[in-house]
Formats: sequence, structure tokens, C-alpha cells
Amino acid sequence: MDLILFSMQNLIDNLDTFTQEVLMGLGIWGAMISCLIITAESILPFLPLCVFITIEFYVFGGPLGFIISWFFTCLGCLLAFMYSRHFLNDWFYRHFVKKDSVRLKKMIEYVDNIPASTLAVLVAIPFTPAFLVNFACGISKMDVKKFMLAIAIGKPVMVYFWGYIGMTLIECLTHPIYLLRIGILLLGTFIVSRILSRILKFE
Repeated sequence: MDLILFSMQNLIDNLDTFTQEVLMGLGIWGAMISCLIITAESILPFLPLCVFITIEFYVFGGPLGFIISWFFTCLGCLLAFMYSRHFLNDWFYRHFVKKDSVRLKKMIEYVDNIPASTLAVLVAIPFTPAFLVNFACGISKMDVKKFMLAIAIGKPVMVYFWGYIGMTLIECLTHPIYLLRIGILLLGTFIVSRILSRILKFE
């Protein structure tokens, strides 16, 4: 079993390396393709987001690469949110939310009322599956402005992690300094989102 897991991880790492080398070889066109893939990752979670954010940083440099990655990540989240709301909402409620689905209804109700500050911290965590968050918020009654506020504030932490740190979960856990940095950024995310939520009266 360990051998199978090691082989799968090795295959994934080689595929990521190959993809990165190919796109970097394309120069600015590779960076533009990466922008599209960063956007699509919010809907297609199997895409290696860290690879494409790294390419943006490599081609455009740190500050501009950060802004571009943040913008297209937010754009992808918005598109996934709107798609879920307008095309998946009725289908989901018709097939999964039955009259006796008390637990599922409570989960949806929680998403309906989740504070923007909590959502911002959730999406800021680098290993949170973005597509699940976008889908859950899209089928809920959450205001799109509240959703985008949380996304806009929370996603910079995730982009920073993959762009400047670019480590796997295992590597991150073996370097406490990176966990400390992420912890500080998450705290800052919570405070900023809390203040803006009160100003904009989302909470």
C-alpha cells in the first residue's frame, strides 16, 4: 500500500513539474494560459493551483504575479458561485434536499448565516477545497456582495502561501515558521473582514 501511495505521489509530482516546465517555456503565453487555469480551478479542483500561481510569480515577478493570481482566483470563485446559483440550485434541492433531510437543511442554513469574517478565514486556508465553498455558498441564500467581500479578503493569504512559500502540506508542517506566518495572516484576515462586515452591515 505504501508503495502504491509513493508511486502515485511521484507520478503527480512529475506531472506538476512537466506542466510547469512546459508553460514556463511558453513565456507570456504560458502565463496567460495559467490565468485561465487559475480561474477554472475554482470549478475543477483536480488542477494543481500551486503550479500555476508559481508560474505567474515567475513570469510577472512577485507583486504583479500576486495581483494577477489574486484577481483570477477571485474571478473563478465568482463564476463558480454564479454557476451554482443559477444552474445547480434547483437541481440540488430537487434531488438532495428532501422534507426529512434535517441535517442537510441545517448545514445549508449555517452557510446562509455564516459570518463574512468566518468565511474569509475559511477561504484563506490554503488547503480548503475552493470548489466546495463556492458550491455551498452558491446554492445558499448568501448575498453575492458578502461572498465576494470574504473572497477578496481571504484569497490573498492563499495566493501568498502558494506563491511565496509554495510548499506541500507535509513540508509546511515540518517548518513551524511557515505555520506561524499563515496564522498571523489568518488573524489579520479575520480582523479586517470583521471590521468591513460591520461597516457594510453584513453582520
